[in-house]
Amino acid sequence: MCRSFIAFFVSILFINISFAADAPAEGEPYNPSADIMHHIADANEFHVFGDISIPLPVILYNQESGDFDMFMSSKFEHGAKEVNGYVLDHGQVVSASGHKFIDFSITKNVFTMLFASILMFILFVSIAKAYREREGKAPKGVQSFFEPLILFVRDEIAVPNLGHRADRFLPYLLTVFFFIWIVNMMGLIPIFPGSANVTGNIAVTLVLAFFTMLITNLSGNKYYWKHIFAPEVPFWLWPIMVIVEMIGVIAKPFALMIRLFANITAGHIIILSLVSLIFVFGELGKNMGGAALGAGIAIPFVLFMNLIELLVAFLQAFIFTILSAVFIGLAVEEAH
Repeated sequence: MCRSFIAFFVSILFINISFAADAPAEGEPYNPSADIMHHIADANEFHVFGDISIPLPVILYNQESGDFDMFMSSKFEHGAKEVNGYVLDHGQVVSASGHKFIDFSITKNVFTMLFASILMFILFVSIAKAYREREGKAPKGVQSFFEPLILFVRDEIAVPNLGHRADRFLPYLLTVFFFIWIVNMMGLIPIFPGSANVTGNIAVTLVLAFFTMLITNLSGNKYYWKHIFAPEVPFWLWPIMVIVEMIGVIAKPFALMIRLFANITAGHIIILSLVSLIFVFGELGKNMGGAALGAGIAIPFVLFMNLIELLVAFLQAFIFTILSAVFIGLAVEEAH
């Protein structure tokens, strides 16, 4: 427990340094909302503190010339320099000349997703190898840590909602659960390779929800489609009910997308808002008494919110996975 609190204090220290680095120019009022939105947004670099950052690859395809431009984001010099006709505007690459381009850059979110995917691959290949080599024996090492989580997804999510079909969909449910959980946990680490707000990016949750919708509808049996296009209601209500059911096909994954995005984003905003109290009270360091008062108020709440976010990281992975299992289960359920 003592080590956990030390880790949280270190995390807060790094966040505070990062906030202080983004202070406005002399005489300008402090605007916490600008800092907060900057920290939860995607970026082409991992900001450490001050002018120190870890650059990421920028890969741009010019649709007019057909050429690729590849360079490190450090060449932008934090937005102060134009590179090959491109500039960095509030963390986003834009064309200085207005030409159209496609951005294939490795941003914070992309890097974190790739890192989480590689980590998952290494972990589960090693776990599978341990199961083969230690068949019938008690788990140990990494296997012993992840086995309760794997059994939890199988026994508490997949089997209750999918019955004897659970094994068919278990690979997807395990993948989506551990992916969301790992990227959420990495988002709570304030320094590289953490700090990316992956599931707080609606494009990411959109893709995850789309996969659930795709698997649900491609797996749907004749009873599922009959319920949508030939509901058991009076014939004159069919046009209305078909429209309602078709809306439901879209609304279910849409709710998944919004729920995950909103909850993770809200958690980050609350933590960053509490940290900003230090600078609001201290007028960006001009008033040490105010800063101390702000820290006294903010730090206990930030510690509490970090503990809550550890739970939320798991809870949101669980909710997304169990609702996906419910939707798939309804699509493959046989008629009673």
